[in-house]
Amino acid sequence: MPMAAPDLQAQLDSLLLQLFRDLEELEAKRAVLNAQVEEGWLSLAKARYAMGAKSVGPLQYASRMEPHVCVHVSEAQDGLQKFRVVRAGVQTPEEVGPRETGLRRRKGATRPPEPPEAPQDPLNWFGILVPHSLRQAQASFWDGVQLAADVASLQNRIDWGRSQLRGLQEKLKLEPGAA
Repeated sequence: MPMAAPDLQAQLDSLLLQLFRDLEELEAKRAVLNAQVEEGWLSLAKARYAMGAKSVGPLQYASRMEPHVCVHVSEAQDGLQKFRVVRAGVQTPEEVGPRETGLRRRKGATRPPEPPEAPQDPLNWFGILVPHSLRQAQASFWDGVQLAADVASLQNRIDWGRSQLRGLQEKLKLEPGAA
């Protein structure tokens, strides 16, 4: 049984209002993201000025860098992808469980696996007493990474909403007597 035109129009109106709210939220989050990134670069420039241009640069990076954060993609019930930023080394619920498939032969006492080494704070690469502006830059970029994941999730939700909106508009056009 096809959905009545008034029901379709009410659903269309509701979806359109949600899409406008999401677009408004997206605009606000993008503005905050831009401000965070700008603040991070400004703080980094202040740190370079305070410590010297050669003291804060790629030559001070560790030879073996590892990420402190990872972006995990999960799928919600409605099929939307959601992005989350998690600290490196923290397991998500999907990753908990046995690592090996198959059976293992147990022989006597074995050493327990060594816990993974906690990642070192990258600010320590630049010395023990780093300027406050370098810490501010790190915090601004960290907040920016969090916001970037939120913006990406919101953009996915908006794209999904637009496709739903087009589908409802097509149904409304095909509905006899709908105007």
